[in-house]
Amino acid sequence: MSAVVLAPYAVLIVPTAVVNDNPETGFILRVLALALAGTLTLETFALLAARPSPGWPQALRRANSRSPHIYLIARLVTVVSIVADLAGAYAGRGTIVSQLASEGSSSSLASLTSLVVGWKFLAFGLLLASFLGGRTGRRGVYAWTLALVGAQIAVASFTAILAPMLGYLFFVASVGALCGLFRARLLVVVAVVLFLAWPTMFALRNDLRENRGVAVAQESTATERLRVDIQLAQVAAVDVPVDLHQPKLAEYARYGLLPRLVDPDRPPITTGSDINQYLGGGANSSYNFLALGNIYFFSGPVGVVVFHACWSLVALVLLRWRRAPGPARLSVLCFAMGGPLLWSSTYPDTMIAFIQYTVSALPVFAMLFATRSAKEPDARQRRHLDPSRMPAWPAR
Repeated sequence: MSAVVLAPYAVLIVPTAVVNDNPETGFILRVLALALAGTLTLETFALLAARPSPGWPQALRRANSRSPHIYLIARLVTVVSIVADLAGAYAGRGTIVSQLASEGSSSSLASLTSLVVGWKFLAFGLLLASFLGGRTGRRGVYAWTLALVGAQIAVASFTAILAPMLGYLFFVASVGALCGLFRARLLVVVAVVLFLAWPTMFALRNDLRENRGVAVAQESTATERLRVDIQLAQVAAVDVPVDLHQPKLAEYARYGLLPRLVDPDRPPITTGSDINQYLGGGANSSYNFLALGNIYFFSGPVGVVVFHACWSLVALVLLRWRRAPGPARLSVLCFAMGGPLLWSSTYPDTMIAFIQYTVSALPVFAMLFATRSAKEPDARQRRHLDPSRMPAWPAR
C-alpha cells in the first residue's frame, strides 16, 4: 500500500508544490511521511513474519480460475453498473445542482440506482479476476474497462463534476498496474493525453455549470485547479484535530448497512460543506483537503499513522490471508482502493461508502460462490494468461 499512497504525491502533488514554491511543501512532506510510517510498519512486519511464496502467480491463477462463469458475471455487473450510473445521473443523483442545494435527488430512480453505486469498482475487480484466472484476455478486459470509463465520462457531463471521473481513472490505473493488467507505456500515454486535454475538459465543465445556472469563478483557471497541493497545504494552519460532528459508529452502521430506500429521511453527509463553512465559506459549496489532509484535519498526526496502518492491515489480509485472493477478496480490495485509499477522496465519507459497496456486492459474491468449480480452466482458456505479468509484490 505504500506505493499506492506515495504515487500521487511523487508524480503530481509534491512536484507541483516544489515547482510553484509552495511555502507549505515541508508540511506536505511531513504528513506524507506520517502516512508512509503507518503503511511501512505493517508491510515491514509482514515481510519479516511471512514465509517466501515463490508460487504466487500460480496461486493467484488458481484462486481466480475456479469460477467458470466469472467473466460472464463480470460483464453483467459492468452493464448493470453503466446503466445504473447513467440513469442515476440523469435523475439528478450527484449533480452540481443537488450538491449546491445540500440535498440529494428526491427521485425514486436516483435512490434505486444508488444501491449499486459501488458496482463500477466491483465490475473492474471481477474483470481483473477474470484476467488473472485465465478466463479472458487483456483485450477483453481493456474493452469493458473502456466502457466503464466512458460511462464515467458521460456521468460527468450530467453532473458537471469532474472529480469522481478523474478519481475512477486513477483507481483503474493504479489497481490495473499493480496487478499487471496495464503496461507502463500505456499509463504514460494516458497521463499525457489527460494532461493535454485538461484545459478543454475544464472549459467544458464550466460551460455545463453555467448552462445549469451555476455561477463559475472566472478567475479560476485550469492551471490553478491542478494545484491540488494547495488543498492539502490549507490544513497546515489549523489546530488539529477538529470536531465537526463527523459520523459516529452508529451512523456508520445506519448509513453503511441501510440503503436510503428503507431510510429515506436520514440527512445527507455533508463533510465537504462542513469543512467549507469552517474555513469561512458558505453551506452551498464544499471543500476538502484531499484524503490525507482530511484525516489529519479530523484525527491529527496520530490518526494519519493509525488510519494507514489499519488499511495496510486490511490490504495484507485481503491479499495474503491463508491463500491468494480470489474474485471476492480482489473486489473488496478494489472498494478500499476506490474509497478510503483514493488520494482525492473525502474522509470520512469514503469509510461509509466502503461499507455500502461491500454490502451491495454480497449478492454477486453469493453468485460467484454458487457457481464455483473445483476444476481449473483448460489450456485453451489459459491461453490468455501471461504469468510474467502477474503481481509478485504481495508475496515478497
